[in-house]
Amino acid sequence: MSLEIRIAASADALAACQVLRRSITECCIADHNNDPAILDAWLGNKNTQTVASWFESPTNFSLVAVENGAVVGVALLTAAGKLALCYLLPEARYKGAGKALLARIEAQAASWGVKALQLHSTASGEEFFARQGYIRSGNVRSPYGVDTVFFWKQLGAESCPPEAGRKRFCGCGST
Repeated sequence: MSLEIRIAASADALAACQVLRRSITECCIADHNNDPAILDAWLGNKNTQTVASWFESPTNFSLVAVENGAVVGVALLTAAGKLALCYLLPEARYKGAGKALLARIEAQAASWGVKALQLHSTASGEEFFARQGYIRSGNVRSPYGVDTVFFWKQLGAESCPPEAGRKRFCGCGST
């Protein structure tokens, strides 16, 4: 496997859009239950023009995972420290691309001085984020009608005391 994680460019928008749409449609069935109204709402902004605008925004840090020349994953971090996107093609799951994207996102967030990364996970992605050290902190209903799990992770947590891992957005690991 030849996996490359790189910064997303506008030219990647079509392929990234296809990753988003296929991942949501095929991997998140437990979340949308093939409900056309939920799928329409969730996929409504997953078009090439919108994805390109996300990649071009100076307040976002966007990545693609490329395997053998094809985009197989996409991730997006906002300047506020929110992981807004982390999706893979169904056939790219369980091969390390998700971990690689997340590691690069976490490194970027830390370089920006973000103390804790946060995200809303679908049920389909919940165990992945938990295995990566993210802490579940409640449920949130998405605007498109899917129940999500709010997760967060202290960045630089290796310098936090053990009890700090249970506090929301502990700042003890900052330098």
